[in-house]
Amino acid sequence: MAAASASTPLFSPPCAATAKLGAAAFPSHGSRRRAGARRGRLSVVAVQTGPQKPSPSSSSSTAAGTESETLQNLLKREYKYGFVSDFESFSIPKGLSEATVRRISELKAEPSWMLDFRLAAYRRFLTMVQPTWSDNVYEPVDLQSICYYSAPKTKPKLNSLDEVDPELLNTFDRLGIPLSEQKRLANVAVDAVIDSTSIATTHREELMKKGVIFCSISEAIREYPDLVKRYLGSVVPPADNYYAALNSAVFSDGSFCYVPKDTVCPMEISTYFRINDKETGQFERTLIVADERSTVSYLEGCTAPAYDSNQLHAAVVELVCEEQAEIKYSTVQNWYSGDEEGKGGIYNFVTKRGRCKGRASKISWTQVETGSAITWKYPSVELLGDDTVGEFYSVALTKDYQQADTGTKMIHKGKNSRSRIISKGISAGKSRNCYRGLVQINSGAENAYNSSQCDSLLIGDNAAANTYPTIQVGCISGRVEHEASTSKIGEDQLFYFQQRGIDHEKAVAAMIGGFCRAVFENLPYEFAHEMDALMNLKLEGSVG
Repeated sequence: MAAASASTPLFSPPCAATAKLGAAAFPSHGSRRRAGARRGRLSVVAVQTGPQKPSPSSSSSTAAGTESETLQNLLKREYKYGFVSDFESFSIPKGLSEATVRRISELKAEPSWMLDFRLAAYRRFLTMVQPTWSDNVYEPVDLQSICYYSAPKTKPKLNSLDEVDPELLNTFDRLGIPLSEQKRLANVAVDAVIDSTSIATTHREELMKKGVIFCSISEAIREYPDLVKRYLGSVVPPADNYYAALNSAVFSDGSFCYVPKDTVCPMEISTYFRINDKETGQFERTLIVADERSTVSYLEGCTAPAYDSNQLHAAVVELVCEEQAEIKYSTVQNWYSGDEEGKGGIYNFVTKRGRCKGRASKISWTQVETGSAITWKYPSVELLGDDTVGEFYSVALTKDYQQADTGTKMIHKGKNSRSRIISKGISAGKSRNCYRGLVQINSGAENAYNSSQCDSLLIGDNAAANTYPTIQVGCISGRVEHEASTSKIGEDQLFYFQQRGIDHEKAVAAMIGGFCRAVFENLPYEFAHEMDALMNLKLEGSVG
């Protein structure tokens, strides 16, 4: 058993928690511990580590060799999004400096206030150092070797795709995101971002009939400056952490959505992020605002070519929820994760945070993390208003040499605020999967309540799973419930299925599906129907 150190920072992106920490260890193999907290000023940190390999029973030992060989072949399907598109693009020279920041702003024809925002963020960034406190192990990112702006040379006309390079349209067709008028999705508005620019946003006019603004963040800066100035950086300020400061200085594109008062967004809105250029980092910025008594559901997807070198994706997402408004944010993260030997893949360092400003507002994060060589993110909610609700549903799957340090924060400041956390971690191959969570109930958050469930599933003998939950209760009427478990798919369970005529792939699929069901049920239909297939695809070859 490992114990958390009180001197180790818990969060850098999104922020640092510096309260006094007490250490406790969860039982490991196949066990569950439930903790309830009702008294003030409670601080708990726990570490949950993976179990040791169990001894196979005599009934299953004869089949162990066959099972091990079969399971080792269960995760090796080719990454089907790893293709490279051949289109002409424009890129600025590699390297990071104040001149780089000014050049990006110039290329995007931004107003002076936006350049001032970028320069202030860059100067703040220069005072910071790359964080090293996570469970992830990797060489420091060389920011001078990255290109910070790359875009297709042919630009579309406003509300037209006539001038878009056909290869770009074909790229998104191959990704299952058709953009042309004849093929585009009828019930989902899509903002398609490739490298450093948005090439198209569908259904803009239809959404505008309802007063809903949905466009790229670059267009929003030019066309709706008052809205952007009011909310940009209000939830995640540039000084929040190292990668948030970097993003604020050099962000290229992303999505902006504003839903006016008393409006239900008439369709799902979605952004699809694609990296194509080998030497370019992607620094997207997403800002979603739901005004009073409005509702919106947002879907996010992402893929990248299968390069043998690492690429940096450092994004910032800000959600603002006014009184009685609701935002549902769903992500299927499928960046390239590298090959079987750990070569290549995306470094996915992201700050995502929502703020429930008004009374009875609600923010829900639902994510399925299956890609990236390294994932480092904590979608979080600040519950400022009374009767506010924050939810976090997550499945994080790692295989081969993938590493993930992910989780959430629920910060209760409003009376009667409620939050729920369901986190499912699946570790296979030689990967490392870490859940890191913070539940904080402030002194004025009377009758606040949180329920957390963090479960880890190990596949094979070499994977690792760690859990670091921190609970801080500063209000005597606050209540927190935390459950955690670690279990393992082993030879005994698979032999049990085999005795009943169920083959290995179907057995693993059944166990994974049941393990993740509580999260999948919270995904929009557009994502939920493909999740089982995606998980099966990712897990081929990693069990054993």
